[in-house]
Amino acid sequence: MPQNYWTDNDPDQDFDPISSLLSEWTDPEDEEEEFRSDFFQGLSGRRRKAALMLMMIWGVTIGLHLVTWGTWVVMAITGMIVIHALRLITATPEPTPEPLSDEALKDAPFISLLVAAKNEEAVISNLVNLLCNLNYPTNKYEVWIIDDYSTDKTPQILDNLAKQYSQLNVVHRPANAGGGKSGALNEVLPLTQGEIIGVFDADARISPDLLRSVVPLFENPEMGAVQVRKAIANASENFWTKGQMAEMALDSYFQQKRIAIGGIGELRGNGQFVRRTALERCGKWNEQTITDDLDLTIRLHLDNWKIGFLVDPDVEEEGVTNAIALWHQRNRWAEGGYQRYLDYWRLILSPRMGLKKKVDMITFIMIQYLLPSAAIPDFVMMLTRDRLPIFSPASSIVISLSCWGMYSGLKRIRKGEALSFTDLLAVGWQTLRGTLYMMHWFIIIPSVTARMSIRPKRLKWVKTVHQGTGEESFEF
Repeated sequence: MPQNYWTDNDPDQDFDPISSLLSEWTDPEDEEEEFRSDFFQGLSGRRRKAALMLMMIWGVTIGLHLVTWGTWVVMAITGMIVIHALRLITATPEPTPEPLSDEALKDAPFISLLVAAKNEEAVISNLVNLLCNLNYPTNKYEVWIIDDYSTDKTPQILDNLAKQYSQLNVVHRPANAGGGKSGALNEVLPLTQGEIIGVFDADARISPDLLRSVVPLFENPEMGAVQVRKAIANASENFWTKGQMAEMALDSYFQQKRIAIGGIGELRGNGQFVRRTALERCGKWNEQTITDDLDLTIRLHLDNWKIGFLVDPDVEEEGVTNAIALWHQRNRWAEGGYQRYLDYWRLILSPRMGLKKKVDMITFIMIQYLLPSAAIPDFVMMLTRDRLPIFSPASSIVISLSCWGMYSGLKRIRKGEALSFTDLLAVGWQTLRGTLYMMHWFIIIPSVTARMSIRPKRLKWVKTVHQGTGEESFEF
């Protein structure tokens, strides 16, 4: 992927975050036309909006410490989180349709599988062999590998594999091709035929029956996309990979539960499937965002599509194996997640998103971004006023909910196994270790939200070497 493919618009303009926000209000007709435009990227004034949010977070946190009724406001926020947490815990996940039978394959839809690859000589051959040997009619799916100007042996490997598999198509991008992964996917999309578009990372490992399990979820006409549960292939390697395994289990638990209460299902990049009509209605992949999957998630929900979740079979990927690699990767995830709220805030608040989804989204914005960002001014006020952090009740509930979700998620991925008391203790230990691992988000989120508001974007791609593969991440 090219260096510096995203930069701030007009970084030298006068700092005016309020005007940046107010200037985005438009009438409904203009708003709809903008949303439908293939060129809508929603990135105007990101840095200003991030700065305004940071000032609001600090101002509100300090203000709550200074007023006598601040504790009651925090208790109200805590109560809202508790109510939402109880809804999640008690929700029953939606039933998963049965995989396609041999008879049903006759009428199965055509599927296009896409992979954007850069310098993936260690893993690309294995992925192509997996994708080209699925238990799905070869005349009903195609595989597209986009070589994004690799400088290793990836191009030669792909050209040789294309001679072996009739359904494999290889596209080589030049050095000056823009847009990163999103640009690569958008470039090949017009060449594909599938009613459903699947996207994988180069290190993905999938089971042969994956498509048979995914397709039935799209029988619901409101289903715009489906995310397959992610698992860590090298989970047993060390503390970091074990933590990522627990994190993926936690994510799958919340994904299913949020969907069950009418909330937000989210795409996770690797193992995502999108209905072509939904993708095209939403303007395809955004080439001006760090995390195309999270950006597309918001636009699908704003267009009233549903995102489903498939628990089994999963898609495995290689977890990062050291703290530095994790820092780079999670910084990218955190910034991409925050970007989408800055980009689409007025559309999220508009009537176009249903109340259930809006409540769920706002609650998780509070849990994932606002509370961790408020931890810094809360700590400062704790030291200066010699009192407990004012947001400690809300933070305690969030950590408890995370522990419960992680424990339940780790149990559910062992579905079908008879768990003994010793097994349950082992799951409990995995949960404690995973909770300790998850504390890195309390450093990353405040760091990212602060940096986005004061430092102009200067992004470049670097390589984080894994066992048998490399993974793209951002260096700041």
